[in-house]
Amino acid sequence: MQVILLERVENLGGIGDEVKVRDGFARNFLLPQKKALRANEANRKSFEARRAEIEARNAETRSTAEKSSKAIDGQSYVLIRQAGEAGQLYGSVSSRDIADEIVKSGAKIDRSAVVLDKPIKTIGLYDVRVRLHAEVSVNVKVNVARSQDEADRQARGENVIASAVDAERNEAAEQAKELAASAFRDDGPRE
Repeated sequence: MQVILLERVENLGGIGDEVKVRDGFARNFLLPQKKALRANEANRKSFEARRAEIEARNAETRSTAEKSSKAIDGQSYVLIRQAGEAGQLYGSVSSRDIADEIVKSGAKIDRSAVVLDKPIKTIGLYDVRVRLHAEVSVNVKVNVARSQDEADRQARGENVIASAVDAERNEAAEQAKELAASAFRDDGPRE
């Protein structure tokens, strides 16, 4: 289906571009979201008559997005979640969870603005892109941890999973030394 874009759509085109898209994408996303019009003569004339108004509205929303982007660009957000010993989360962190955390800090964003390539399923530090406008994106850091103490350690650069494994290994080695020493101390080697 041929459509005329009313706003910039990522990986598709800018305002006024006439592009061919799949019918389902046009019917289910572009047309209901008012991001495009069907490409026919009546709509072309209507678009050209309203082009200046559409571009002015786009410039206004872009400037609003740029202002709000300054508040969250480069910020770090901590999400406390339950996880197993190996750092595997019980569940996952979704774009909704991240958007809720950003909103709690005072910024106004929509949950669809958070762009996750795949769900977050382990503890750690993640760079997440937030698309506030088709032309304005910022990156935020998301720190997923089991406790605030663990989040602070991760923020300093410590790998908490590796530290826990090393601590367990050292404790087991210490216990083995004590056991060996006590066996020789009691009455010498046993036969």
